[in-house]
Amino acid sequence: MEKEQFYYDNKIVKLFFWATIVWGIVGMTVGLMVAFLFLFPNYMEGIPWLSFGRLRPLHTNAAIFAFVGNGFFVGMYYSMQRLLKTRMYSDTLSKIHFWGWQLIIVAAAITLPLGMTSSKEYAELEWPIDLAITLIWVVMGINMIGTMIKRRQRHIYVAIWFYIATFVTVAVLHIFNNLEIPVTAWKSYSVYAGVQDALIQWWYGHNAVAFFLTTPMLGLMYYFVPKAANRPVYSYRLSIIHFWSLIFIYIWAGPHHLLYTALPSWAQNLGTVFSVMLIFPSWGGMINGLLTLRGAWDKVRESAILKFFVVAITGYGMATFEGPMLSFKNVNAIAHFTDWIVAHVHVGTLAWNGFLLAGMLYWLAKKLYKTELYSEKLANVHFWIGTIGILFYTIPLYIAGFTQALMWKEFKPDGTLEYGNFLETVTAIIPMYWMRALGGTLYLTGFIILAYNIYKTAKQGQPVEDELAEAVPLKPISQSRLQGEGWHAWLERRVVLFTILTTVAILIGGLVEFLPLLLVKSNIPTIASVKPYTPLELEGRDIYIREGCNNCHSQMIRPFRSEVARYGEYSKAGEFVYDHPFLWGSRRTGPDLHRIGKKYNSNWHFNHFLDPMNTSPMEDKILGTTRNFMPKYTWFHTTDLDYSDVRKKMEALRGVGVPYTDKQIEIAPYQLEQQAKEVEQELRQDPEYVKNYGDKHMEKKEVVAIIAYLQRLGTDIKKAK
Repeated sequence: MEKEQFYYDNKIVKLFFWATIVWGIVGMTVGLMVAFLFLFPNYMEGIPWLSFGRLRPLHTNAAIFAFVGNGFFVGMYYSMQRLLKTRMYSDTLSKIHFWGWQLIIVAAAITLPLGMTSSKEYAELEWPIDLAITLIWVVMGINMIGTMIKRRQRHIYVAIWFYIATFVTVAVLHIFNNLEIPVTAWKSYSVYAGVQDALIQWWYGHNAVAFFLTTPMLGLMYYFVPKAANRPVYSYRLSIIHFWSLIFIYIWAGPHHLLYTALPSWAQNLGTVFSVMLIFPSWGGMINGLLTLRGAWDKVRESAILKFFVVAITGYGMATFEGPMLSFKNVNAIAHFTDWIVAHVHVGTLAWNGFLLAGMLYWLAKKLYKTELYSEKLANVHFWIGTIGILFYTIPLYIAGFTQALMWKEFKPDGTLEYGNFLETVTAIIPMYWMRALGGTLYLTGFIILAYNIYKTAKQGQPVEDELAEAVPLKPISQSRLQGEGWHAWLERRVVLFTILTTVAILIGGLVEFLPLLLVKSNIPTIASVKPYTPLELEGRDIYIREGCNNCHSQMIRPFRSEVARYGEYSKAGEFVYDHPFLWGSRRTGPDLHRIGKKYNSNWHFNHFLDPMNTSPMEDKILGTTRNFMPKYTWFHTTDLDYSDVRKKMEALRGVGVPYTDKQIEIAPYQLEQQAKEVEQELRQDPEYVKNYGDKHMEKKEVVAIIAYLQRLGTDIKKAK
């Protein structure tokens, strides 16, 4: 049969290729800035948009959606065309996808440092950007499915199975988790509250890792590792088992992020069961990847690209062994809220994602520019610097995590906490943070070497934009040739059905988990004394969200003797029914705040924001100084409180179930001003305050709002006794 000639579109691949490198450097640089803020918390003093709470979500979004996202799109656009023997469905859609995604990243880079955030981990972007993400994701999906339909290859290859799963699952996760009520152009509230919001968020959060950082990378693994090694995939049958079991099981595992919280026990246990099961499909994929290299180990010794792939797949295996182990309640009780989790996450991101993409970028540089790599030696230098960087980053954080957990839980013989002052547990891990910063520096240095090496490779190569190819057109196949065809081969010929079945597989677990919490009211018992926030407290809570305080402080006291002794009575589900969004946090760089209300007087909080050294000094034995991890929040004392939208906020919250009355909304500004004056009168009990701030009208500043919010936390349940 006569072959048809056509051209692969290398232009779109190159656009995403260079975007991956640029955003990789940006994301890692911001991460390194964040790491040094633990060592020098005030080196950005007085610059709100460079504080830890605002930079941390910028780093995670840049690493996940800018670096890994663009990296996935590079590999997808390159491999799909060649696997399906056709140009992409639409050059126009490809360009809209590229430029739309870059504009979304730029919007995130502007809004997050400005404090425009929903506070949900890995989903912090506000509603206009969420809508843009939805639109661009649909554009990408149309381009993907359209390309599959016009293919010249009868069966879709395993890599494309994972691309399909990524497209449909991320779409479902993004839409359901980001259902929110807009208040203004850059402010919204989640439609879910408290426990419901927590479950939906970590259903999204865990599966953002699963279906944005794992399934697309597995698709890339199944294409680029065999290509680089010049070996076929080890087992087609194992690929089938790996794919279907992984996408079905993964979606159930989110609740293991909420063990020992106020989430109902049945949901916690369900998450644990499926999380433990995940080890089998995950390791099936790792084994399939590593055994693809069988017979090619001599090449691994010689090729930096294959070295990157081996460490990447090994990192995937380590992370996917550790994840199920962390879902056991007895292990989770130790690890959760500690830096152990940070180490676990970075094994996946630095080794699995970072090294897989590095190997892919080096391999693609040769193919896209029709030349050899500028320097194999530099690529090997990158590999070893990056590997050492991973070790220096993760191992100290594992040690820090164990140190935190053991110190938090240790009691004296008389039954009191051995380390009653939380800062004692922070002081002990400073050396590990120094090593983490060194590891991050090494890893970033390695990636800069990659950028230089690939730039030089491109300079010496050929600028081929459209690559000529030829293939036999797809023709109807006779029934006689289909005899003996397996069920999966039959399914691989039916792209639309394959996509529908993939969607069904990922929907089952999510629906089983969160529908009972959304529809069965008795799953979240109410507490009569819990009331909605006052207007001033609501504004203070929004400031808390803006500054990213939940990145360091949890608001969830687990039912452990050590936590109850340290913080107060454990948290109840009914306490969070008016929290849109929930703010339970995922780590404790600072102490839990759920019972902070009335623990200290308002002057303590006022001085704490001015300079934490005034209230909570700790010794840094490395630098030989007294310091604190928390930066100064001096802008609270100089920025006027803007409550012009307080009525709109209350109306929006009423729309999602918070029982504000018409009267309360009408008098909200007056009520806010009165409570602000009351807080300011409390501050006047301190002569130093009167001396320095008595004539500065502090009742009009942001500091009174956040003090009011903190003084409210945990007090409702005290009223019930």
